[in-house]
Parts: sequence; C-alpha cells; structure tokens
Amino acid sequence: MTSMPRILVFDSGVGGLSVAACIHKELPGARLVYLADTAGFPYGDQSEDLVIERCSSLILKALAETPCDVVVVACNTASTVVLPRLRERVRVPVVGVVPAIKPASTMTVNGRIGVLATPATVRRPYLARLINSFAPHCKVELVGHPGLVRWAEGLVRGQSVPRGELASAIEPLMLADVDTVVLGCTHYPLLLSDLKATMPGVRYWVDSGDAIARRVHYLLKESGVDAGSDIPGDLSEPPVARLLLSGLLPDGLLAFMASIDLEANRVDQQWGGLADPVRATGSA
Repeated sequence: MTSMPRILVFDSGVGGLSVAACIHKELPGARLVYLADTAGFPYGDQSEDLVIERCSSLILKALAETPCDVVVVACNTASTVVLPRLRERVRVPVVGVVPAIKPASTMTVNGRIGVLATPATVRRPYLARLINSFAPHCKVELVGHPGLVRWAEGLVRGQSVPRGELASAIEPLMLADVDTVVLGCTHYPLLLSDLKATMPGVRYWVDSGDAIARRVHYLLKESGVDAGSDIPGDLSEPPVARLLLSGLLPDGLLAFMASIDLEANRVDQQWGGLADPVRATGSA
C-alpha cells in the first residue's frame, strides 16, 4: 500500500488555512500537518531575528515529531525573512509565499494594480523588488492595513467583518481605480467575499494559494514521492493529520476548518514550548 505524502503548512495564525485548502484540493490524497504560532501572533512588528527563531524552532520540532515531505511557510511576513535560514536547517524542500505581482501584471487591463498586504510586508524592500521586476509598466497602489488580519482571525471565530471599516481600509485602491488586486497575505483570501462586495468593480483578485499547491505537487514528484493526486483521500481519515498550536485553540477554529474541508484528526494546544514574545501592535 502506498503511503500518503505529508506536508507541513506553517503560519503565524489561521491565514495559512487558505493555502492548506488549495493544497488539499490539488493533492486530496496527501495528509497535512498545520502548525500555527498562535502564541507568537502577530509577527508584523516583531524583530526579524525573533521571527526567524520562532519559525525555525517550531518547524524543526514539528518535523522531528512528524516527518514531512515538504514544508510550506504560508505566511508572507515570515517568508520574507526565514526561508534562507530554514532551508539550511531542514532536509526537505521548503516553499515560501510571495505576493502574486507577476501574474497580476499580466492580468490587469488598465495597468492599475492594488496590493493588499500587512504593514510589515509593505515596508520590506522585497516587495519593492518584486514590483520593479515584474510590474514596472503598471501603476501599483500599496495598502498595508493592520485591521484585515484581525478581521480574518475574527471571521474564523464567527465574527462578522465590519464592512464600513473594510471600505475605509481599502479606499486608496478604489481611488486608484485598480482593476486587479493582489492579496499579499494568506489571511486575506478568507475575506474574499467581503472584499468583492466592497469593490465590485475589480476584475481580478489574485493570491498565491493555487500556485503554491502546484509547486508542492511538482516538488513531491521531483523528490520521487507519490504525490497522491490520482489517489482519492481516505474518507475515514481527516485531511489534517495534526493541528499544532503554540497557544490555545481559538474559538470556532475547528468548525471553520470543517467548513473548508480541513477536518483535523488530532489537536495539540500550547505545543512547542515557546513562551509568548513581547507583544507589539501590528499584523501577521
């Protein structure tokens, strides 16, 4: 019997579930380990050294307990700083998340692109390099608003998204008349229905979830691991083999995961042994 591949998906909170859902759709026979640093959330205003240390420590511990074939850092903020160090320390492929500037630049009709990201991602030179490399011919409007991540986390807990505040947050995109919006944080696809209702004139909403899933599929094949894409998932086994939380289980999380077909077989709270970092106001 062929063993199913295992994929570790890491995020500071619940945003990476949007990526995990895409991976499950692409590879229904794979088993996922979802690791959320809920005790360290949010990452936005933490130092780069702290983010690197927390991410690396938690991921290495998770791999030691439950070996996986691929690691996905499904957090834009973490991906901008942790990937080189992490790739030096693990023996399996590591996939990061980058804002989908390149595909957005080929999709826009009027040459006006909006980028919704966290304040930390907007500040990083990495984003500016992506824009200069792939969208120099476009007018790009950046919005880094801390509220969006909080609203996405609240949505998981059953709270409604405050449409008025959302409209105020993304008003610069409306004023810039963008026809394409890049969701530059893995939390933001969870807000997509509210975003579409607030900006009905946008033609394209672009995120990295499907591209990441295809990349994971490719890397599994390249590594000689049966990707399981043609093997239906065992309905008796939930797709998420383990849900690892460095903090407490957020209210409503399991019900939300079930609503996007990501039921968890086992839940470990306050896992990993890392104390809460010094808190700062910011976003994931």
